[in-house]
Amino acid sequence: MATLSMKPGLRCRVPDWENSNEQISETAEHRQHLSHEIRQEGRALRNETVNKTSWDEYDSSRRLSDRISDIARWKKSLEACAQEVDAEIDALTVAKEETERALAATVLPLEVSAECLTLREGRRGNELVSDPVEAQLKKEVDVIDGAQRVLQQRIDQAFEQRCLLQEAHHQLILDLQHKVEALDVDKSCLSLTVTSPEISLKPNPTRVPPGSTTPQQWEQFSQYNVTRAKEEMQASLQLRENMSITRAQVQNELDAQRIATEFTLRKRTHHLEQALQQLQWQLKTTQDEITDLEGDIRGLERDMQAKMAPLKLVHTRLENRTKRPGVDLCRDEVQYGLVEEARQLDSTILALKQKLAQAQDSLQSLQHHEAQMLEDLSRKQEALALEQRSTQTRRRLTPTAQGDASSMAVVPLANSRGRLQLA
Repeated sequence: MATLSMKPGLRCRVPDWENSNEQISETAEHRQHLSHEIRQEGRALRNETVNKTSWDEYDSSRRLSDRISDIARWKKSLEACAQEVDAEIDALTVAKEETERALAATVLPLEVSAECLTLREGRRGNELVSDPVEAQLKKEVDVIDGAQRVLQQRIDQAFEQRCLLQEAHHQLILDLQHKVEALDVDKSCLSLTVTSPEISLKPNPTRVPPGSTTPQQWEQFSQYNVTRAKEEMQASLQLRENMSITRAQVQNELDAQRIATEFTLRKRTHHLEQALQQLQWQLKTTQDEITDLEGDIRGLERDMQAKMAPLKLVHTRLENRTKRPGVDLCRDEVQYGLVEEARQLDSTILALKQKLAQAQDSLQSLQHHEAQMLEDLSRKQEALALEQRSTQTRRRLTPTAQGDASSMAVVPLANSRGRLQLA
């Protein structure tokens, strides 16, 4: 009997086969329907996105244009304000320099008064007295110092105000630079199109950069800079007016004090000349007495020296007689006479020494007093010379000398924050 060859495995039935074909057909139709809907939606989306992209591009360009107009408006306002601040800085600088020249005009009187006080500080001993001249000189210094303090205060205020103006100007310029840079950036952005060769995809372009501000903050910042600059300009204008008034008020206070000081200086010089003449007469009489006393001391010294030979003789005789032998070592009349002679010589020499010591003490006292008088004379001569030098120094304050001094440099010896410094 013949054997049939059959493929092993599971066999499906005819109904199952028909159902499979029907399911495949239905699935194909469903997939085709879905694809058709997707194609229709894609076409609609393409049309919508084209329109949306075009509109968004137009709207962004319009906003850029508006932003450029706002920046240009603030740029113009900042430039005008910066120019006004520049002009006010120049005007304040001129007013400050005028005040510095007024301050420099007080340098010579102050130098003269200070030099006179310094010269008179060179007096020594009892000559270093607090006299009316010193009081008048100190008062003169106080008058000048008061004027300088007021002028220096105005100069300091002008310096501080100029710093504030410069700071406000710096903020305006910085803001203006930022506006110029932002204007360039936005104009560059406005000039870009979809066909521009420099456009490209960027990583995370929608990020918010650190330090970003709101439009309100942006406008408030520039408004604050302009407002602050105008306030500082107004304060500078008021300060310039005050400086002008101050310069006019401190000009006419030195002549009366100068006359009073010079009168007391002449009076003091006259008194010193009288005291010097009296001291010179006393010194001469003391020196004459010293000469007489020195002669007496030399006589005492000669007399005392003349007693040394007799004293040596009696000492030698007494010493030699101690060598007598045995009972011949007798305390006889000779022995008593030699002892008495030795005592008498000692007493005489002692008296001469005492008198010599008294004379030397007196001489030393006179010499010490002479030295004191010489020192006092030297001090009085120095004091008189200093008063004369002070008088000569004050001649620089005469109108002619002041006219010569005014032609010299008038740069004040002061820094922008410190007090006036003497050279």
